[in-house]
Amino acid sequence: MAQIKCPSCGTVFKVDESGYAQIVAQVRDAEFAHALHERTEAAERAARQERELALAREREQAQTALAQARSQAAEELGARDRAIAQLKERLAAQESATQLAVMQATQELEKRIVELSSRVEQAAAEKEQQLAIKNQQLVEQKQASDLALREKDAEIERIRDQKMRLSTKLLGESLEQHCEIEFNKVRAMAFPRAEFGKDTVAVSDGADDRPTKGDYIFRESDDAGNEIVSIMFEMKTEQEDGVGHKTNEAHLKKLDADRRKKNCEYAVLVSTLEPESDYYNQGIVDMSWKYDKMFVIRPQFFIPLIGLLRGAGNNAIRYKAELAEMRRQNLDVTHFEEALISFQDRFGKDYERAGKRYAEAIESIDKAISDLQRTKDKLAASENALRLANDKAQGLTIRKLTRKNPTMKALLAEARENVETPREGESG
Repeated sequence: MAQIKCPSCGTVFKVDESGYAQIVAQVRDAEFAHALHERTEAAERAARQERELALAREREQAQTALAQARSQAAEELGARDRAIAQLKERLAAQESATQLAVMQATQELEKRIVELSSRVEQAAAEKEQQLAIKNQQLVEQKQASDLALREKDAEIERIRDQKMRLSTKLLGESLEQHCEIEFNKVRAMAFPRAEFGKDTVAVSDGADDRPTKGDYIFRESDDAGNEIVSIMFEMKTEQEDGVGHKTNEAHLKKLDADRRKKNCEYAVLVSTLEPESDYYNQGIVDMSWKYDKMFVIRPQFFIPLIGLLRGAGNNAIRYKAELAEMRRQNLDVTHFEEALISFQDRFGKDYERAGKRYAEAIESIDKAISDLQRTKDKLAASENALRLANDKAQGLTIRKLTRKNPTMKALLAEARENVETPREGESG
């Protein structure tokens, strides 16, 4: 049995072999634990240093890659900025050119509109002036017509007093001869270009229609060959009509048909029928309410009616010529309007093409902005990858470092087991 002195309290006590073996094992275990602890700390320091070096290298590489990416992004952004600036300059130049073209075209259009408006106003003024002249002429003609009608009424009253004498005179000659003689008296002076003669050709409207003809046809044309007036005459007297004593209206249907067959404008029945009728004795009776352009007259109004119808025909030709001139003037205004519409259409097409080019330039700028946005997204993704790498470095542990190192893994497991499982006989 050996004696052992405690280094702390100085007490000397005796131990047997088994106790001594336990003390020796305890000392040996303590020394091993101390050595293991030192080796573990050394391994952790080495792993920490290696991790720090690895992190430093990764950070340096990441910073280098980030610096390169930022430099490349800066260069791309600079190039994009320069491209955008160039596009903006081109767009500004194109806008200036477009505005200049629009301004020039607008000025030309406004000038043309002013010119056309002036010409339209001038044409309208001339038209109003002509209408005023025509109205004045119509008023004067109406006054002259009213005067002529008053004179005719006076003449009718005078002729009524001479009716018996005139009727007596007509008994000595036929009505047709009387009218022909009266016309020949004034032909050379009043109707030098007129044709007046017997209607000798009977005409039928169809197979079932009996051919008929009138008594006399009067036609007159101007120097240009335009027909002034044409009249189909039918002469009827009491003696010629026989014992039946037909009325004037009984002859109007055939006379109207003869007028149409021979393409005459007017139809005139020169009649002594119904001598006691105040309706027909008034002079010139207009029957157009029943048959178009139909008149019934007494023989004394034969020449006056031709003069009235010839005057109306002359006025109609003059009015037609004036109407044609006014239509021509209106056609000129229409041509001006068509030219204006054509110019507006061409200007609209040019403006549409300029707008299309403007839209294409805007689309190019939008595309450049979209490319820059994609570059920005890529840089953001690179920054996110660096953040993930940093998170992985910060999450590095001893367990992860010793996962493929079996020696260190065994030492650590043994140390952990010795620490967690107390030895038998261990005192506190």
